[in-house]
Formats: sequence, C-alpha cells, structure tokens
Amino acid sequence: MIPAPFEYEVAESVDHAVELLTTREDAKLLAGGHSLIPLLKVRLARPGTLVDIGRVSGMVGVLDAGEHLVVGAMTTLSDLVADASVSVGCPLLATTAAQVGDPQVRHRGTIGGSLAHGDPASDLPTTLLALDAELVVRGSGGERTIAAADFFVGFFETALGPDEILTEIRVPKTGAAGTAYLKFHHRAIDWATVGVAVVVESQNGSISSARVALTNMGPAPVRASAVEAALAGADRGAVARAAEAADRGTDPPSDLQAGADYRRHIAKVLTRRALTQALS
Repeated sequence: MIPAPFEYEVAESVDHAVELLTTREDAKLLAGGHSLIPLLKVRLARPGTLVDIGRVSGMVGVLDAGEHLVVGAMTTLSDLVADASVSVGCPLLATTAAQVGDPQVRHRGTIGGSLAHGDPASDLPTTLLALDAELVVRGSGGERTIAAADFFVGFFETALGPDEILTEIRVPKTGAAGTAYLKFHHRAIDWATVGVAVVVESQNGSISSARVALTNMGPAPVRASAVEAALAGADRGAVARAAEAADRGTDPPSDLQAGADYRRHIAKVLTRRALTQALS
C-alpha cells in the first residue's frame, strides 16, 4: 500500500527535533525506519509530520563511562555487535543485537528506534530490562532519566512523552556475571515467539543474584521475579526447578505464531537453557 500523506522535516539537532515535535501536529520521529516504515505502508501509522533525526550528531557511538556504557540512541545494531567496548563490557548487549533481523536490518536499525517502538516481541527491550539499564530522554520540559523497568509501559507503549526524544542508553557493565539471551522463532529473521535474557552472578558455587527477563510474554517485557527469587542464594542444581516458575505472573498472547500455553512451555525451556549457559 501507499502511505498516507505527511510532511517531512530533517532535524538539525536534538533541540530542533524537540521543537518540531512540539510545534507540528501529530509528529513522529524517523530513525533507522525499520519499525516505522512498514506501519506507514499499511497505514497503521498516519503521522502528520515525519521528523528525520538521521543527521543529528552526538547520538551515535558507545562511550565507556566507567561502571556503565553510554550508548547513543542512533547507534545501529551492527555497530553494537562490532564495538569492542560492548563485547568486553556488556557482551549480552552485543549477543542480543546480533540476533535481531538480518544484516540489512542491523545495518539500518537503531537501538533507540527499537526501544522507542515498544514492540513486546522485540529483543533489545528485554535485555535492557535484565541489565537494569537507564534511558535518557529530552523534551520541552528538559532532560530526564527513566529506568528500563519503568520505560516499557504496555503494548507498543513507552514512557516517552509526545515531545520527547530518546538520546542515550546507560548500560551497566556486567563484569564477571554470566549472561545469555536465547529466543525461539520460526525463521531466522522473525520476531521472537519467546525470548529470555539472563544476568547471573555466582560465587563459590552459590548464585548470589539472578535477573531474568522475558520477551513476548505479555504486553511489555517482564521480569521473571519468581525465578529470580527461587535462585537467590541457591546452588546451580536449583536451575531446573526455578525455571519451572518462568511463566508465573505473565500474560502471553495467543496469535498465529503460538498459543499462550505453548509460550508458557517455551519460556520455561528457554529460561532453563539460558541459565545453564550463563552459569557454564
């Protein structure tokens, strides 16, 4: 199909983008375009103005800030995969980015666009939730920082205001923690039917902490708090038993890809495998 008519503006800076979002009726940001353009083609999105932020400087790249990495929102997924500071400081982020779509998607798609889109089947929101990342946004009211746990509100819904732009993501380094992201999908380029991101810290054979987040098990990425509680202070032998609680408190959808009960089963299997991989 052909998109509905819209105005097109190129933002010269973050402040200019915020100004356009504030002054133009029903304006929407365009980053890499891999989330938005398909919606435009079938007219599920009908913005009055597209604000292109592809030429805004200062929003690309990864900075090592000591205990965390600062990732510009316009950094492409392929750059995340290739960046040495990501591979060393937070390999889970690189591992997840490498599983998104195909090379064409990864070379054009941006981390900020993926997060702001708020798709519950998207991989990166789940990983950032497990990492306890923070997202920095700027709008007409100034700048604010939002925890990943508070950013993803519901189905294609985030905490971003209509005049706000996601500028950077602060990702804690995982250090010696074990990490893994696994997902089940029918084809290599498909969205996740179910995905699991885990960050596990252990000492002397005992699990000191575990963070487990799930993809496509509700209207937004969700922490598997029952699994986390079952693993706190436990030994590695508790993994299989704890993974059986992966679906507790979730609300998985039923669609053409899978039914809710099947997703609950897959969540348990993937959680066990991801935890085992992270602890190996």
